[in-house]
Parts: sequence; structure tokens; C-alpha cells
Amino acid sequence: MAGDKTVCVTGGSGFIGAWLVRLLLDRGYSVHATVQNLHDENETKHLEDLEEHKSNRLRLFQIDLLDYDSILKAITGVSGVFHLASPCTVDKILDPEKEVLGPAIKGTNNVLVAAKELGVKRVVITSSISAIVPSRHWPADVVKNEDCWTDVEYCKQKELWYPASKTLAEKAAWEFAKEKGLEVVVVNPGTVMGPVLPPTLNASMLMLLRLFQGCTETYEDFFMGSVHVKDVALAHILVYENPAATGRHLCVEAISHYGDFAAKVAELYPEHQFPSIPRDTQPGLLRSKDGAKKLMDLGMQFISMEQIIKDSVESLKSKGFLS
Repeated sequence: MAGDKTVCVTGGSGFIGAWLVRLLLDRGYSVHATVQNLHDENETKHLEDLEEHKSNRLRLFQIDLLDYDSILKAITGVSGVFHLASPCTVDKILDPEKEVLGPAIKGTNNVLVAAKELGVKRVVITSSISAIVPSRHWPADVVKNEDCWTDVEYCKQKELWYPASKTLAEKAAWEFAKEKGLEVVVVNPGTVMGPVLPPTLNASMLMLLRLFQGCTETYEDFFMGSVHVKDVALAHILVYENPAATGRHLCVEAISHYGDFAAKVAELYPEHQFPSIPRDTQPGLLRSKDGAKKLMDLGMQFISMEQIIKDSVESLKSKGFLS
């Protein structure tokens, strides 16, 4: 998209957000990045350290997803919005409405209302494979793709609040786009790993760290393939800049099982003792090398699982999480 190169990235301090800010600055964009607390160095320092900051193309805004006015300020003066901010955890949730459902759904709606009000051209929403799986009713002989949606009733029964929140937020976004005529496009990343820019670890990198610590969890309802964080950031820019990109975009290096991932980690680090994890950890999930065909058709070339693991482990070591 030519013309105004100022965009807003909500959740700019997060794992994917910080990479997206970095790549946007590299491409000459000016960026309004949002954080939850401007006085918290854990949220701001790694963004301010992006060397491009010297050219004053990065501005930080403090927002609360449930406070419309704070969102309005951050989006004023931009031509595109990348909406990444959403609560993410694989740990137990005590108050689903307050902890994840409310902020995810109302937050997304507030961002879209503000974008529409301010005449934003295109909004890219970061959804998740958690809005695609768990999907128990999908035909067993068909590879899962962008037409597949998470079964929210199943999530409620099993108290899987994160997939429920991502699914309901994405569905609300499509509803809004259709009703109000706003240009929305969605990226659905798998388990995102790679070099960590923020000082804290995201849920996916914790998954890898816990594997090294002997965790035998198989993430039955939370895994569909790994993807490098840099590729996820690139995918966002790709669908933003390409007018032909529409709908949802599954973003994984390959559709695979957590067992495949764990086996590759064990193969790469034979000096470590890893728990034995079955190969088929995602019941009914058919493997596929080109699960992200829509993104590949736009020119995306994905970093391999092996390289994702190596970059992730190196990052965990350099940050002192692994010795």
C-alpha cells in the first residue's frame, strides 16, 4: 500500500508484536506501538532499544483494551492497524470472562470501532490456530484449513478458555467487518517460537522450556504446528501490503503433532534427557507440509522446524532460562 506509512501495532511489547514493530521500522514505516504500562521497563525498554528508534518513527502509547478513548488516541493518524493485543496463557484460568473472554472480544471490537471511525484502510488481526482447533467435527480424511473453526461448546465443557476467546473474538471481527464494511484480514499462527525480544517468555516458549524441564504434557487441544516468530511478523506485513490477501491465513511451518516437535527437539539435543512423548499427540490431525498454502501463494517461505528449535533454544540460553 503506497501513501501514508504510519501504522498502529496493539500489543507491540509482546513476543510477536516486538518483532512486527522491528520489521515495520526496517521497512520504513512509522509505528504507534501500544503497551499496557508506559512506566514498566519490561514492556518498553526492548522497544526503545530497536536502533531505528533514533529516527523517531516509533511512538509508544499506553492503552487498556476496555478503554475506548485510549485506543482512539493510539490509532489516530494511522492508515493501518495490526491488532495483536489479547490475553494469552496455557495455564489455568479462574475467571474466564474477566481474564480472557471480555478483553479478547470487547477489546477487538473497540479496536475495530476506532479503526472504522478514524477511516483506517486495513486492519490485520492476529487470531490463532486456537480458532481452528480443537474442532472435533471436522471430517477425519480432510487436512484442516482456514474453513475449519474451533468448537466453542467443546471448549466451554473442557474449560479451554483461550481457544474459546480467540474463536469468539475472530468471529466477532468478521461480523463487524461484514456489517460495517471495514477491510479486515486475519493471520492464524501456530505455536510461535524463536528469538525473544521482550524480557519475559510467551506461552509457546514456556512450552519448549517445560519440555527441557521434563514436562510430559501433550497440548492435545493447543498444537497444530510450529512457526518462527519472524515468519509470523512477516506474514502480517505480507497480508497488510497485498490487496489480494483476504480472509484467514493459517501460519505454520507445517501442520504437525506436538509429538513430532518433541521428537525433533530430542534428536537435536541428545545430551539432554527428554520424557518419552507419543508421536500422535493431536487425535485426528492430519499432517501436511503445505498447511499454510494461502501464505505460500503470497510468496511466504517458512523457516524449518529444525531452525525454529535451534533459534529458540539459543534464545533461551542467551537469556539465562536454559543452561
